Amino acid sequence: MRAIRRAVVSAVVLALLVLAGVVLWGALRGKPQDLPWTPLDLGAPVGAATGRKLAALGEDTPRCRALLEQAGVRYTALPARRPAGEAQCGYDEATRLTPGGARRIALAPANVGTSCPVAAAMAMWEWNVVTPAARRAFGEPVTRIEHFGSYNCRRMYGRDAGAFSEHATANALDIAAFRLADGTRISVVGDWNDTGAKGRFLREVRDGACDLFATVLSPDYNAAHRDHFHLDQADRGAMSWRACR
Repeated sequence: MRAIRRAVVSAVVLALLVLAGVVLWGALRGKPQDLPWTPLDLGAPVGAATGRKLAALGEDTPRCRALLEQAGVRYTALPARRPAGEAQCGYDEATRLTPGGARRIALAPANVGTSCPVAAAMAMWEWNVVTPAARRAFGEPVTRIEHFGSYNCRRMYGRDAGAFSEHATANALDIAAFRLADGTRISVVGDWNDTGAKGRFLREVRDGACDLFATVLSPDYNAAHRDHFHLDQADRGAMSWRACR
């Protein structure tokens, strides 16, 4: 029992030290987006606390949608979906990003609905990561992001048992490829191992997604993700582990 108590105390102390370090860092840099208690602004630069704040929006969809509107992001609120006999699946307040407004990149297919935190993170990913990375790598903007979908009532990896995937509640989106204004296509499956601009671009946008999504899985994770980036907003708490592979 003593060993367990010592381990618990050590974990609490470590968590407090990490929090204190983040607070001090944010205060010294003078950037509110680095501090966990400041309000989230989708139009602000990405900070140390931005990803946590985005994931936490899952507990407050009205606030999430208000932030989308404040940032000029157009969306459609989708009706609830609760499949019979599948208590672990479905959603009550999914959001579909629509063309126009402050966003310039289309999603293909366009009719995808996700949780609001995923939609908010997608907007910030476009502005802060995807667009500048494409400009640096190709001198062209990305005009379309291709995906494999969001909602899918299934367990992780399609297994018959075990935990349900974040896709089961539309809290994830699988990104397959990017299309530039000049027609160039950069795909995860075809260009991840490219040693030139396409490969560098894919790694840059994957790494940038890690600051905005709770979980980012790429071909570096396992063979099941060889052809896409899995992006989700599973909120595991302020001091929890986040996945970025």
